[in-house]
This record gives sequence, C-alpha cells and structure tokens, in this order.
Amino acid sequence: MRIHDDIQLDYCDVLLRPKRSALASRSAVNVLREYTFKWCNRTLNATGIVAANMYTTGTFEIARAMQKQNLLAALHKHYSAQEIIDFLTENKKEFGSNDLIFVSSGVSDSDFGKLTTVMNTKLAQNICIDVANGYSPYLMDFVRKVRHTWPDALIMAGNVVTGDMCEDLILNGADIVKVGIGPGSVCTTRKLTGVGRPQFSTVIECADAAHGVGGMICADGGCTVPGDVCKSFCAGADFVMLGGMLAGHEESGGEMSTKIFQTGEVNMVDDEHCAMVLAEKQYKKFYGMSSAYAQEQHYGGLKKYRASEGKVVELPFRGPIEPTLLAILGGMRSCMTYIGAKRLKDMPKCASFYRVNRQLNTIFGNE
Repeated sequence: MRIHDDIQLDYCDVLLRPKRSALASRSAVNVLREYTFKWCNRTLNATGIVAANMYTTGTFEIARAMQKQNLLAALHKHYSAQEIIDFLTENKKEFGSNDLIFVSSGVSDSDFGKLTTVMNTKLAQNICIDVANGYSPYLMDFVRKVRHTWPDALIMAGNVVTGDMCEDLILNGADIVKVGIGPGSVCTTRKLTGVGRPQFSTVIECADAAHGVGGMICADGGCTVPGDVCKSFCAGADFVMLGGMLAGHEESGGEMSTKIFQTGEVNMVDDEHCAMVLAEKQYKKFYGMSSAYAQEQHYGGLKKYRASEGKVVELPFRGPIEPTLLAILGGMRSCMTYIGAKRLKDMPKCASFYRVNRQLNTIFGNE
C-alpha cells in the first residue's frame, strides 16, 4: 500500500491570475484551433468543446447545435447503426462534412460490429471508444484493433486519470485520451468505489504525459460553469467534454415533466377570501450512464454483479441550448483577454494559478 501525499486539486481549488495584456477586446482573441494528431492524418479546425456521449447530451439535436458554433459532439451509444447513418448523411449535406462528430463505441464484439457498419459507409471518421474503467486490458486491445482496422481514423479513448496510461493508450493507437474518473455531476463512482482523482490535477499530469508522446487529452467531467472550462484549457486540456452543463435543454435527451408549486403569494378572490398563487415549472431528466436507471433503460436492468455508479436528477428546463453555448464561448474569450492569450492554443502558456480556499461569494446563491 502506498499513499501519494502530494496535493491534488479540483477546479474549485484554483483561480487564474490576471496579467497585463495587449488584447484590448474580447473580439481580438481566436477561440478556434487547428488540431493535428499523432495517428490521424487529417487536421481539424474547431473550438475543442465536446458534448459528452451520454444519452441526454450526445443527441443528434445537440450535435447540430454544437457544429453551428464550431464545437464537437460525441454521439451516445444507444442509437442504432441505421439511425447514425441516416443522421450522418443528412448532417454532411447540412454542414459539408462530419468532421466535428464522434461515433461512440464500447469494447464488445457487438459494439465492433455496429461500429464497422457505420464506418464502412465512410460517412464518419472520428471514433470515441468509451468505457468506465480505462485500466482494463480490453480497452487497450480494442484501441489497437480499431487503429489497425481504420488507420486514418481520429480515435479518442478513455477514461483514465494517470499519465502512464495516457502514454500507453496513445502509443497503442489513440490520438486523444479521455481523462476523468468520478468528477461528473451525476457520477457516483467515487462514492461507490472510493476510486478517482481530482480533475484539475488529473488534467495537468495527463496533458503533460500525452503531449510528451505526441498525443492529446480530452478532460471529461467536473465543469459546472464556464470558468471551469477555461481552467481546464489553461491546465493543458486540448478538448473539454461537457455533460451536465449541456443537459436540460430543448435539444437534450431525457423525459420532460411539469411540477406545480405554491409561490407563497395570494390573490384576493373577494373581500373575505383569498387563493394561493400556483406556478408551473418544467423539468428534464438527466442521469449518469452507469446509474440503475440507465441500466434499466438501455441494458435490460442492473446486473447482480454491478453496483449503480450514477444518479438521476431532474433539471429545471433551460430552453434552447444556443445561449448556454454562447455564454461558455464568451467566458473563454473574456478569460483569454485577462491572461493575455490571443489563441486557444496559447492558454496554457499564458496561465498562472492561485491556489484558493474559496473562489465564489455565495451569499445570494450560486447563480
């Protein structure tokens, strides 16, 4: 047994230090980046924010909205092969290519068969190989198999939280390693298993390791506000995957529900009678993909040898997703002017952090 006693930090434990800047306006910065990869010979022009491949956020509708802002999306694994093919066909006509779309896959034989059906159409070129425990030998074997089968594909694989596994996955065929175990808002892996690592420290170590062997990382989970996205890029993440921040919108998956509340106000009916004022509020379901609910919805129930490692929440309905995406991009541009980073790629070079005990004044709430 060994205890790693160096300090491990999350996004809430740090703040960026402002610096003298030559940037006079947010409009002077460029949030687009030209990505080149270790194995895939294509270049990609995008802002590296990725919609998570969860059932509620990896939807066709969110993918369309993300592309309009030059952002990316990883489709969830529960669409059929034909549904994905139909979407990719329409999407290519609408956007000219499917360069910003990842097709997600597990590591089973049936997953590979489904992936083969989609990839043989040549409509897709980006693959997201997604398992809960990236330390399983099945992931490494599957990455090798996928790289051998589609040598020119852009492959993202995960999840892990240590530099050694990032290096191994990249050297065995992954272009991007997805990092993060347990930081998600509807993930209970840390609670159920005791396994995980604070996400800010994860990003720093994994980015350093991946970049050392010519690869990249995607920081998956833990962002709750646009400032966390900025911190993640500044810590060295090439891509940042979002789930909860994109859930609850018109384009998100999940069941809608309506609840009626007493507002605490009253209306006078006449001189002697009054009535409580009621208000309706809409909610949308959001859940972790390892939750018992997800297992029942998509896998025929929770197996006896498994524990539920996710939870189900109902988020207040947030309307169209575009204002949320613009708020995230606006926060990034503002951050870049504060630290003097003209390009997205420059954010880690321009970043210095303070370690803090508290980052927000919450006297009037967290909004």
